[in-house]
Amino acid sequence: MLKEYKTVSEVVGPLMVVEGVEGVTYDELVHIKLNNGELRRGRIIEIDEDKAMVQIFEGSSGINLKSTAVRFLGRPLELGVSPDMIGRVFDGLGRPIDDGPMIMPDHKLDINGTAINPVSRDYPSEFIQTGISTIDGLNTLVRGQKLPIFSGAGLPHNNVAAQITRQARVRGTNENFAVVFAAMGITFEEAQFFINDFTKTGAMDRAVLFMNLADDPAIERLATPKMALSCAEYLAFELDMHVLVILTDMTNYAEALREVSAARKEVPGRRGYPGYLYTDLAGIYERAGRIKGRKGSITQIPILSMPEDDITHPIPDLTGYITEGQIILSRELYKQGIQPPIDAIPSLSRLKDKGIGEDRTREDHADTMNQIYAAYTSGKEAKELSVILGENALSKSDKAFAKFAGEFENRYVNQGYTNNRNIEDTLDLGWDLLKLIPRSELKRIDDDLIDKYLGSKTMQDQDLENATDKDEEQAEERERD
Repeated sequence: MLKEYKTVSEVVGPLMVVEGVEGVTYDELVHIKLNNGELRRGRIIEIDEDKAMVQIFEGSSGINLKSTAVRFLGRPLELGVSPDMIGRVFDGLGRPIDDGPMIMPDHKLDINGTAINPVSRDYPSEFIQTGISTIDGLNTLVRGQKLPIFSGAGLPHNNVAAQITRQARVRGTNENFAVVFAAMGITFEEAQFFINDFTKTGAMDRAVLFMNLADDPAIERLATPKMALSCAEYLAFELDMHVLVILTDMTNYAEALREVSAARKEVPGRRGYPGYLYTDLAGIYERAGRIKGRKGSITQIPILSMPEDDITHPIPDLTGYITEGQIILSRELYKQGIQPPIDAIPSLSRLKDKGIGEDRTREDHADTMNQIYAAYTSGKEAKELSVILGENALSKSDKAFAKFAGEFENRYVNQGYTNNRNIEDTLDLGWDLLKLIPRSELKRIDDDLIDKYLGSKTMQDQDLENATDKDEEQAEERERD
């Protein structure tokens, strides 16, 4: 029989202090019974002699200090897991909210988990196709990688997240693939967008959704990504599935962490966030990866909206240190109507070279990736130069690169949110765009690959030859005259 305490001495925001406790441990689950019979849950976040500080998941409104009864359950917050979770929608604490039956769990997992031991990690290598050219072609996602998306207020990161959820798959295998989607602090309309989109497109058949709404308690928000990752670990390492975990929006998670830290009267760090923000984020991100001897894997795409589009803000800054690259959404491209507005220049996947090549994508992938990136960079510079000096100041190659940059944005990046391109389509489109550049400028591609995929001359070379022939004909006519 669990001992019941009626010794609540203080309630501050989502925190409650219980005195005179015995034998309790950090992170232990707590049941709180209010005077009206309502039952709430919490967890111990601090112990000082016979005092325990409890985080209340459902909030502290209506709690009476004298009549509230508290019981400590002797176990941490857990998630009941089962294969039946696939295709279901849960709240931020793992309770079904889709009008379906309760899950009969095969196991109950401590949601806190642990980061994968570096000694046990297997190196990421298999290519994951997202169907988005800017990611697959230039910033390739690899199975077991952590690749965040940096967005901004008002940018369509929800559309990108939904597109990746619908389209992502591991090529060249018949192994099971699942998506665990966790949304933190989103509006009801956003939640319905995801549920309706996944249901309509059939993505729900292989997805598990955890939804924490904006009006749900902030404490619940802190548990949501851990619930999702516990589910992913079960699917990956118990059922041998390849799991893609999408977490949106990590900024809302960090704001909830700051709120609780302020209620605990902790000394704030950068911009008011707690000093352990880095450790806390690392505890989430490092639960992705592959384990030696296990077939399954967890690939993670955290999505965060940068306050004021500031990439030096603590949340994107610390995320960049922990993860293996970043995909950046551009407000400039968004204003131009580019969908999805992924900026290829500052975006980076540090493991892209491990997932591409002859045995994984295609032999020309690495060379064309480098050449397209270089050509787009040169084209952007040429466009900026033409604004300052005028178009007449550009050389023929500058004009070719400037034209390439425009076509790259309009055809390669601007594919829409429903166009699912396979990697062959993306690579072929890249070659088609490279025809706009003289062959002499394709310095990052092996000549054999140029001959195989492009031929001896590009469109730019042919235009130059035609222009030269026309000039010679005009010169001959002038001589005859």
